[in-house]
Amino acid sequence: MPPIHSLPILLCLLASLAANAHADTPDSDSIRVLLISGRNNHDWKTTTPKLKTLLEADGQFDVTIEEQPQRLTGDRLQPYQVILSNWNTFGRGDRATGDWPPQTRKAYLDFVRNGGGHVVVHAGSSSFADWPEYQKLTLATWQAGQTGHGPPHEFVVRIDASDHPITAGMDDFSIHDELWHRSGIQDGVTVLASAYSDPRNRGSGEFEPVALADAFGSGHSFTLLLGHAAKQMDTPGFGTLLRRGTYWAATGKAMPTGSPNDPSPTPQP
Repeated sequence: MPPIHSLPILLCLLASLAANAHADTPDSDSIRVLLISGRNNHDWKTTTPKLKTLLEADGQFDVTIEEQPQRLTGDRLQPYQVILSNWNTFGRGDRATGDWPPQTRKAYLDFVRNGGGHVVVHAGSSSFADWPEYQKLTLATWQAGQTGHGPPHEFVVRIDASDHPITAGMDDFSIHDELWHRSGIQDGVTVLASAYSDPRNRGSGEFEPVALADAFGSGHSFTLLLGHAAKQMDTPGFGTLLRRGTYWAATGKAMPTGSPNDPSPTPQP
């Protein structure tokens, strides 16, 4: 037993160690997100940390970054509730270095089929044209010879599904971003938000989907085609859609009310 005069020092040391251990342990109530990155035809080195920062701003999400997704297995995915893709093979071909072996492809799909969530940001789905199930999972993809976009410009995002847990209560908002047109949209998806693709900006002259949602087996998929670069991700409407969409993909429910980073909170269903 230590001398009586040393007990206060020992107690302080134990309290400090406990506090540090707690600081390194994710909140058990936070949504566990696996953010896949490390390759993209966009600037993933700035957008990946930006996505992590946006999600972790108030403790509702705990984000782990994975830059070698071709190594994923069922065991590696097991701790997480949702995958967020900021990764693609665009411009390098589906068989380029970093392609996923059959066991990784199966584990990835099974994760969502069995109740996990999946989120795509901007070009995070622009991969694997030879993999129809991946195309279905990611809801909207870049189709060679069909999909296009004009230069980044200011446009209004229109909320189309005011009764969906992700977008309920949200107002239309403006963003300066890249707007895709004629994306490869999977049948049966719910278009949550869209924007007018103005021909004056080399657009299609039609309203084009920018946020979509659907089920995939027992899981949920959310795709957000906004967010060409980190500065566009600073738009409050982008952050709200990202956070709400990720929460819904992970849980199938609306994000709890009262978040300081959600200017248009929604009620729980």
